[in-house]
Amino acid sequence: MSTPPNTLPKPVLSQPAHRIQSDAEAIEIAHKLAAEFAREAAQRDRERRLPVQELDAFSQSGLWAITIPKQYGGAGVSYRTLGEVIKIISAVDPSLGQLPQNHLVIIEHLILDGTEAQKRYFFDLVLRGARFGNAFSEKGGRTVAEFSTLIQPDGQDYIVNGTKFFATGALLAHWIPIVAVDSAGLPHLALAEQGTPGLTVVNDWSSFGQRTTASGTVLIDQVRVPANHVVPIYQAFARPTIGGPSSQFIQAAVDAGIATGSIAATLEYVRQSARPWIDAKDIERASDDPYTIQQVGDLELRLHAAEALLDRAADKLAIAANTPDEASVAAASIAVAEAKVLTTEIALLASNKLFELGGTRSTLEEYNLDRHWRNARTHTLHDPVRWKFHAIGNYYLNKVNPPRHPWL
Repeated sequence: MSTPPNTLPKPVLSQPAHRIQSDAEAIEIAHKLAAEFAREAAQRDRERRLPVQELDAFSQSGLWAITIPKQYGGAGVSYRTLGEVIKIISAVDPSLGQLPQNHLVIIEHLILDGTEAQKRYFFDLVLRGARFGNAFSEKGGRTVAEFSTLIQPDGQDYIVNGTKFFATGALLAHWIPIVAVDSAGLPHLALAEQGTPGLTVVNDWSSFGQRTTASGTVLIDQVRVPANHVVPIYQAFARPTIGGPSSQFIQAAVDAGIATGSIAATLEYVRQSARPWIDAKDIERASDDPYTIQQVGDLELRLHAAEALLDRAADKLAIAANTPDEASVAAASIAVAEAKVLTTEIALLASNKLFELGGTRSTLEEYNLDRHWRNARTHTLHDPVRWKFHAIGNYYLNKVNPPRHPWL
Protein backbone atom coordinates (compact mmCIF):
# COMPACT_ATOMS: atom_id res chain seq x y z
CA MET A 1 0.00 0.00 0.00
CA SER A 2 1.46 3.37 -0.94
CA THR A 3 2.03 6.05 1.66
CA PRO A 4 0.09 9.29 1.10
CA PRO A 5 1.94 12.51 0.34
CA ASN A 6 2.83 14.86 3.13
CA THR A 7 -0.37 16.24 4.67
CA LEU A 8 1.39 18.18 7.40
CA PRO A 9 0.81 21.93 7.45
CA LYS A 10 3.33 23.88 5.42
CA PRO A 11 6.10 25.06 7.78
CA VAL A 12 5.91 28.80 8.36
CA LEU A 13 8.22 31.26 10.04
CA SER A 14 6.01 32.59 12.83
CA GLN A 15 8.67 34.66 14.57
CA PRO A 16 12.34 35.52 14.08
CA ALA A 17 14.83 33.01 15.42
CA HIS A 18 17.27 33.86 18.17
CA ARG A 19 20.64 35.07 16.92
CA ILE A 20 23.58 33.33 18.55
CA GLN A 21 26.60 35.56 19.09
CA SER A 22 29.43 33.23 20.09
CA ASP A 23 30.79 29.69 20.20
CA ALA A 24 30.19 29.47 23.94
CA GLU A 25 26.55 30.49 23.55
CA ALA A 26 26.02 27.89 20.81
CA ILE A 27 27.29 25.08 23.04
CA GLU A 28 25.27 26.32 26.03
CA ILE A 29 22.06 26.38 23.99
CA ALA A 30 22.80 22.92 22.56
CA HIS A 31 23.06 21.48 26.09
CA LYS A 32 19.76 23.09 27.12
CA LEU A 33 17.96 21.77 24.04
CA ALA A 34 19.48 18.31 24.48
CA ALA A 35 17.99 18.08 27.96
CA GLU A 36 14.56 18.85 26.50
CA PHE A 37 14.92 16.56 23.48
CA ALA A 38 16.00 13.61 25.64
CA ARG A 39 12.68 13.44 27.49
CA GLU A 40 10.63 11.80 24.74
CA ALA A 41 13.36 10.55 22.39
CA ALA A 42 12.54 6.88 23.00
CA GLN A 43 8.82 7.46 22.50
CA ARG A 44 9.35 9.42 19.29
CA ASP A 45 11.44 6.55 17.93
CA ARG A 46 8.94 3.89 19.01
CA GLU A 47 5.98 5.74 17.48
CA ARG A 48 7.84 7.11 14.43
CA ARG A 49 6.54 10.47 15.60
CA LEU A 50 7.98 13.34 13.61
CA PRO A 51 9.71 15.85 15.92
CA VAL A 52 7.67 18.84 14.75
CA GLN A 53 7.81 20.90 17.96
CA GLU A 54 11.36 19.83 18.75
CA LEU A 55 12.53 20.81 15.28
CA ASP A 56 10.91 24.23 15.57
CA ALA A 57 12.66 24.76 18.92
CA PHE A 58 15.94 23.59 17.36
CA SER A 59 15.91 25.99 14.42
CA GLN A 60 14.38 28.84 16.41
CA SER A 61 17.24 28.54 18.90
CA GLY A 62 19.60 29.95 16.29
CA LEU A 63 21.74 26.81 16.07
CA TRP A 64 20.86 26.28 12.42
CA ALA A 65 22.52 29.60 11.55
CA ILE A 66 25.79 29.32 13.49
CA THR A 67 27.96 28.64 10.42
CA ILE A 68 26.81 31.75 8.56
CA PRO A 69 29.83 34.10 8.36
CA LYS A 70 29.86 37.08 10.69
CA GLN A 71 29.81 39.56 7.82
CA TYR A 72 26.33 38.30 6.96
CA GLY A 73 25.04 38.44 10.54
CA GLY A 74 25.88 34.90 11.65
CA ALA A 75 28.03 33.69 14.52
CA GLY A 76 30.65 32.14 12.23
CA VAL A 77 31.50 29.50 14.83
CA SER A 78 34.52 27.23 14.58
CA TYR A 79 34.28 23.74 13.14
CA ARG A 80 35.11 22.39 16.59
CA THR A 81 32.01 24.12 17.95
CA LEU A 82 29.89 22.90 15.06
CA GLY A 83 31.00 19.32 15.71
CA GLU A 84 30.32 19.68 19.43
CA VAL A 85 26.80 21.04 18.85
CA ILE A 86 25.89 18.19 16.49
CA LYS A 87 27.39 15.65 18.89
CA ILE A 88 25.49 17.04 21.90
CA ILE A 89 22.12 16.85 20.13
CA SER A 90 22.86 13.46 18.51
CA ALA A 91 23.75 11.93 21.87
CA VAL A 92 20.11 12.25 22.96
CA ASP A 93 18.36 11.96 19.57
CA PRO A 94 20.50 11.30 16.48
CA SER A 95 17.53 11.85 14.18
CA LEU A 96 17.37 15.44 15.40
CA GLY A 97 21.15 15.61 15.22
CA GLN A 98 21.11 14.55 11.57
CA LEU A 99 18.32 16.89 10.49
CA PRO A 100 20.53 20.02 10.13
CA GLN A 101 23.25 18.17 8.24
CA ASN A 102 22.06 18.91 4.71
CA HIS A 103 20.89 22.36 5.77
CA LEU A 104 24.45 23.16 6.87
CA VAL A 105 25.80 21.71 3.63
CA ILE A 106 23.59 24.14 1.69
CA ILE A 107 25.01 27.03 3.71
CA GLU A 108 28.53 25.83 2.88
CA HIS A 109 27.74 25.63 -0.84
CA LEU A 110 26.26 29.12 -0.78
CA ILE A 111 29.47 30.34 0.86
CA LEU A 112 31.53 28.58 -1.79
CA ASP A 113 29.60 29.29 -4.99
CA GLY A 114 26.56 31.45 -4.30
CA THR A 115 26.40 34.94 -5.71
CA GLU A 116 26.52 37.85 -3.30
CA ALA A 117 22.79 38.37 -3.80
CA GLN A 118 22.08 34.68 -3.10
CA LYS A 119 24.14 34.75 0.06
CA ARG A 120 22.37 37.80 1.43
CA TYR A 121 18.91 36.51 0.53
CA PHE A 122 19.23 32.95 1.80
CA PHE A 123 21.42 33.73 4.80
CA ASP A 124 18.84 36.26 5.94
CA LEU A 125 16.14 33.58 5.67
CA VAL A 126 18.20 31.15 7.73
CA LEU A 127 18.95 33.78 10.36
CA ARG A 128 15.20 34.31 10.65
CA GLY A 129 14.72 30.57 11.22
CA ALA A 130 14.25 29.03 7.76
CA ARG A 131 15.23 25.37 7.37
CA PHE A 132 16.61 23.73 4.24
CA GLY A 133 15.67 20.10 3.69
CA ASN A 134 17.18 18.29 0.75
CA ALA A 135 16.38 16.44 -2.43
CA PHE A 136 19.83 15.09 -3.25
CA SER A 137 20.07 11.31 -3.47
CA GLU A 138 18.37 8.92 -5.86
CA LYS A 139 18.03 5.17 -5.56
CA GLY A 140 17.96 4.12 -9.20
CA GLY A 141 21.45 4.99 -10.42
CA ARG A 142 24.45 2.69 -10.71
CA THR A 143 26.16 4.66 -7.93
CA VAL A 144 25.06 7.30 -5.43
CA ALA A 145 26.72 9.96 -7.58
CA GLU A 146 24.63 9.31 -10.70
CA PHE A 147 21.57 11.55 -11.07
CA SER A 148 18.68 11.40 -13.51
CA THR A 149 16.90 14.51 -12.20
CA LEU A 150 17.22 17.19 -14.89
CA ILE A 151 17.33 20.96 -14.81
CA GLN A 152 16.62 22.87 -18.02
CA PRO A 153 16.45 26.61 -18.76
CA ASP A 154 13.02 28.01 -19.55
CA GLY A 155 13.01 31.74 -20.21
CA GLN A 156 14.22 33.53 -17.10
CA ASP A 157 13.66 30.42 -14.98
CA TYR A 158 14.60 26.75 -14.84
CA ILE A 159 12.38 23.67 -14.95
CA VAL A 160 13.31 20.65 -12.82
CA ASN A 161 11.99 17.09 -13.19
CA GLY A 162 12.88 13.91 -11.34
CA THR A 163 12.44 11.77 -8.22
CA LYS A 164 14.55 11.82 -5.08
CA PHE A 165 14.89 9.53 -2.07
CA PHE A 166 16.61 9.75 1.37
CA ALA A 167 15.38 13.35 1.46
CA THR A 168 16.30 14.03 5.08
CA GLY A 169 14.27 16.85 6.59
CA ALA A 170 12.26 17.57 3.45
CA LEU A 171 8.88 16.95 5.09
CA LEU A 172 9.41 19.70 7.64
CA ALA A 173 11.61 22.09 5.66
CA HIS A 174 10.74 25.59 4.53
CA TRP A 175 12.92 25.16 1.43
CA ILE A 176 13.86 22.01 -0.48
CA PRO A 177 17.16 22.30 -2.37
CA ILE A 178 17.19 19.90 -5.34
CA VAL A 179 20.34 18.52 -6.94
CA ALA A 180 19.76 18.21 -10.69
CA VAL A 181 22.06 17.84 -13.68
CA ASP A 182 22.02 20.02 -16.78
CA SER A 183 22.38 18.87 -20.39
CA ALA A 184 26.13 18.54 -19.87
CA GLY A 185 25.65 16.35 -16.81
CA LEU A 186 26.86 19.03 -14.38
CA PRO A 187 25.05 19.15 -11.02
CA HIS A 188 23.27 22.30 -9.93
CA LEU A 189 21.38 23.13 -6.77
CA ALA A 190 17.85 24.43 -7.33
CA LEU A 191 16.33 25.89 -4.18
CA ALA A 192 12.55 25.45 -4.26
CA GLU A 193 10.24 26.70 -1.56
CA GLN A 194 8.02 24.16 0.17
CA GLY A 195 4.64 24.18 -1.57
CA THR A 196 6.00 25.09 -5.01
CA PRO A 197 3.64 23.65 -7.67
CA GLY A 198 4.84 20.22 -8.82
CA LEU A 199 6.90 19.60 -5.66
CA THR A 200 5.54 16.74 -3.52
CA VAL A 201 7.13 15.21 -0.43
CA VAL A 202 6.04 11.67 0.43
CA ASN A 203 6.30 10.43 4.01
CA ASP A 204 7.53 6.93 3.15
CA TRP A 205 10.81 6.58 5.11
CA SER A 206 10.68 3.01 6.47
CA SER A 207 14.21 2.37 7.76
CA PHE A 208 14.54 0.56 11.09
CA GLY A 209 16.86 3.33 12.30
CA GLN A 210 16.95 7.13 12.21
CA ARG A 211 13.17 6.81 12.07
CA THR A 212 12.24 10.42 12.68
CA THR A 213 14.47 12.31 10.27
CA ALA A 214 11.47 13.52 8.24
CA SER A 215 12.99 11.76 5.24
CA GLY A 216 11.27 10.14 2.28
CA THR A 217 10.62 10.57 -1.40
CA VAL A 218 10.44 13.89 -3.23
CA LEU A 219 8.51 14.00 -6.50
CA ILE A 220 9.58 16.81 -8.82
CA ASP A 221 7.18 17.42 -11.70
CA GLN A 222 7.81 20.49 -13.84
CA VAL A 223 8.98 22.47 -10.85
CA ARG A 224 9.78 26.04 -11.82
CA VAL A 225 12.74 27.64 -10.05
CA PRO A 226 13.92 31.23 -10.62
CA ALA A 227 17.42 31.53 -12.05
CA ASN A 228 18.58 33.44 -8.97
CA HIS A 229 17.72 30.39 -6.84
CA VAL A 230 20.06 28.08 -8.77
CA VAL A 231 23.65 27.47 -7.62
CA PRO A 232 26.30 25.73 -9.81
CA ILE A 233 27.52 23.37 -7.09
CA TYR A 234 29.67 21.36 -9.51
CA GLN A 235 32.17 24.21 -9.21
CA ALA A 236 32.88 23.24 -5.59
CA PHE A 237 34.41 19.98 -6.81
CA ALA A 238 36.10 21.37 -9.91
CA ARG A 239 38.57 23.16 -7.63
CA PRO A 240 39.91 22.37 -4.14
CA THR A 241 37.26 23.31 -1.57
CA ILE A 242 35.90 21.87 1.66
CA GLY A 243 32.55 21.08 0.02
CA GLY A 244 33.08 17.35 0.55
CA PRO A 245 34.91 17.08 3.89
CA SER A 246 32.70 19.66 5.62
CA SER A 247 29.68 17.48 4.85
CA GLN A 248 31.44 14.33 6.02
CA PHE A 249 32.57 16.06 9.19
CA ILE A 250 28.97 16.58 10.27
CA GLN A 251 28.17 12.93 9.58
CA ALA A 252 31.11 11.91 11.78
CA ALA A 253 29.86 14.21 14.55
CA VAL A 254 26.45 12.50 14.43
CA ASP A 255 28.13 9.11 14.84
CA ALA A 256 30.20 10.43 17.75
CA GLY A 257 26.95 11.55 19.33
CA ILE A 258 25.38 8.14 18.81
CA ALA A 259 28.37 6.56 20.53
CA THR A 260 28.14 9.03 23.41
CA GLY A 261 24.45 8.31 23.88
CA SER A 262 24.99 4.55 23.67
CA ILE A 263 27.70 4.63 26.33
CA ALA A 264 25.54 6.83 28.58
CA ALA A 265 22.67 4.32 28.24
CA THR A 266 25.08 1.47 29.01
CA LEU A 267 26.35 3.12 32.19
CA GLU A 268 22.83 3.88 33.39
CA TYR A 269 21.54 0.38 32.71
CA VAL A 270 24.55 -1.39 34.24
CA ARG A 271 24.32 0.74 37.38
CA GLN A 272 20.57 0.35 37.82
CA SER A 273 19.47 -2.95 36.29
CA ALA A 274 22.26 -5.32 35.24
CA ARG A 275 23.43 -8.21 37.44
CA PRO A 276 26.96 -9.47 38.04
CA TRP A 277 27.86 -12.81 36.45
CA ILE A 278 27.64 -15.94 38.61
CA ASP A 279 31.41 -16.43 38.65
CA ALA A 280 31.98 -12.93 40.04
CA LYS A 281 32.25 -14.09 43.66
CA ASP A 282 31.36 -11.67 46.46
CA ILE A 283 30.30 -8.98 43.98
CA GLU A 284 26.88 -7.49 44.61
CA ARG A 285 26.64 -5.00 41.75
CA ALA A 286 27.24 -5.36 38.03
CA SER A 287 29.13 -2.08 38.15
CA ASP A 288 31.77 -3.83 40.29
CA ASP A 289 32.20 -6.75 37.88
CA PRO A 290 35.88 -6.52 36.82
CA TYR A 291 35.22 -7.52 33.22
CA THR A 292 32.38 -5.04 32.90
CA ILE A 293 34.66 -2.34 34.27
CA GLN A 294 37.32 -3.31 31.72
CA GLN A 295 34.85 -3.15 28.84
CA VAL A 296 33.54 0.26 29.90
CA GLY A 297 37.11 1.52 30.09
CA ASP A 298 37.73 0.27 26.57
CA LEU A 299 34.59 2.02 25.27
CA GLU A 300 35.48 5.34 26.88
CA LEU A 301 39.03 5.15 25.55
CA ARG A 302 37.86 4.49 22.00
CA LEU A 303 35.26 7.28 22.22
CA HIS A 304 37.87 9.77 23.38
CA ALA A 305 40.18 8.74 20.54
CA ALA A 306 37.37 9.29 18.02
CA GLU A 307 36.56 12.67 19.57
CA ALA A 308 40.21 13.69 19.40
CA LEU A 309 40.31 12.87 15.68
CA LEU A 310 37.07 14.80 15.20
CA ASP A 311 38.66 17.87 16.80
CA ARG A 312 41.78 17.38 14.68
CA ALA A 313 39.60 17.19 11.57
CA ALA A 314 37.86 20.42 12.60
CA ASP A 315 41.21 22.18 12.81
CA LYS A 316 42.25 20.88 9.38
CA LEU A 317 38.92 22.07 7.96
CA ALA A 318 39.52 25.53 9.35
CA ILE A 319 42.91 25.69 7.67
CA ALA A 320 41.51 24.50 4.33
CA ALA A 321 38.59 26.94 4.52
CA ASN A 322 40.95 29.86 5.05
CA THR A 323 43.62 28.78 2.53
CA PRO A 324 42.02 26.35 0.08
CA ASP A 325 44.52 24.58 -2.15
CA GLU A 326 45.25 21.01 -3.20
CA ALA A 327 47.36 20.26 -0.14
CA SER A 328 45.15 21.82 2.55
CA VAL A 329 41.91 20.38 1.19
CA ALA A 330 43.42 16.91 0.78
CA ALA A 331 44.74 17.06 4.35
CA ALA A 332 41.28 18.08 5.59
CA SER A 333 39.57 15.30 3.64
CA ILE A 334 41.95 12.69 5.04
CA ALA A 335 41.60 14.01 8.59
CA VAL A 336 37.81 13.85 8.31
CA ALA A 337 38.02 10.34 6.83
CA GLU A 338 40.14 9.23 9.79
CA ALA A 339 37.59 10.67 12.21
CA LYS A 340 34.74 9.05 10.29
CA VAL A 341 36.39 5.63 10.58
CA LEU A 342 36.75 5.85 14.36
CA THR A 343 33.35 7.45 15.00
CA THR A 344 31.73 4.71 12.91
CA GLU A 345 33.57 1.99 14.79
CA ILE A 346 32.78 3.33 18.27
CA ALA A 347 29.11 4.00 17.40
CA LEU A 348 28.65 0.39 16.31
CA LEU A 349 30.76 -1.06 19.12
CA ALA A 350 29.14 0.97 21.89
CA SER A 351 25.57 0.32 20.74
CA ASN A 352 26.36 -3.41 20.59
CA LYS A 353 28.19 -3.54 23.93
CA LEU A 354 25.15 -1.96 25.57
CA PHE A 355 23.37 -5.33 25.36
CA GLU A 356 26.41 -7.47 26.08
CA LEU A 357 27.01 -5.61 29.34
CA GLY A 358 23.35 -5.05 30.12
CA GLY A 359 22.32 -8.67 29.72
CA THR A 360 19.23 -10.32 28.27
CA ARG A 361 16.73 -8.10 30.02
CA SER A 362 18.18 -5.04 28.30
CA THR A 363 16.67 -6.30 25.04
CA LEU A 364 13.10 -5.99 26.32
CA GLU A 365 10.94 -3.77 24.15
CA GLU A 366 9.85 -1.67 27.12
CA TYR A 367 13.33 -0.13 27.31
CA ASN A 368 13.65 0.51 23.55
CA LEU A 369 17.43 0.46 23.96
CA ASP A 370 17.77 -1.14 20.55
CA ARG A 371 17.19 2.31 19.07
CA HIS A 372 20.83 3.08 19.79
CA TRP A 373 22.05 0.15 17.68
CA ARG A 374 19.44 0.73 14.98
CA ASN A 375 20.45 4.37 14.67
CA ALA A 376 24.16 3.52 14.64
CA ARG A 377 23.75 0.81 12.03
CA THR A 378 21.59 3.01 9.80
CA HIS A 379 23.49 6.27 9.98
CA THR A 380 26.96 4.76 9.57
CA LEU A 381 25.87 3.31 6.22
CA HIS A 382 25.88 6.76 4.63
CA ASP A 383 29.53 6.67 3.60
CA PRO A 384 31.31 3.29 3.67
CA VAL A 385 34.48 3.42 5.74
CA ARG A 386 36.06 0.59 3.70
CA TRP A 387 36.75 3.21 1.01
CA LYS A 388 38.00 5.68 3.58
CA PHE A 389 40.68 3.18 4.66
CA HIS A 390 41.73 3.04 1.00
CA ALA A 391 41.86 6.81 0.66
CA ILE A 392 43.86 7.16 3.88
CA GLY A 393 46.35 4.46 2.91
CA ASN A 394 46.79 5.77 -0.62
CA TYR A 395 47.41 9.28 0.74
CA TYR A 396 50.15 8.27 3.15
CA LEU A 397 51.74 5.45 1.14
CA ASN A 398 51.54 6.73 -2.42
CA LYS A 399 50.97 10.48 -1.82
CA VAL A 400 47.73 10.30 -3.80
CA ASN A 401 45.19 12.95 -2.86
CA PRO A 402 41.65 11.68 -2.24
CA PRO A 403 39.00 12.22 -4.92
CA ARG A 404 36.80 15.30 -4.72
CA HIS A 405 33.12 14.55 -4.16
CA PRO A 406 30.50 15.00 -1.42
CA TRP A 407 31.27 11.62 0.16
CA LEU A 408 34.93 12.23 1.08
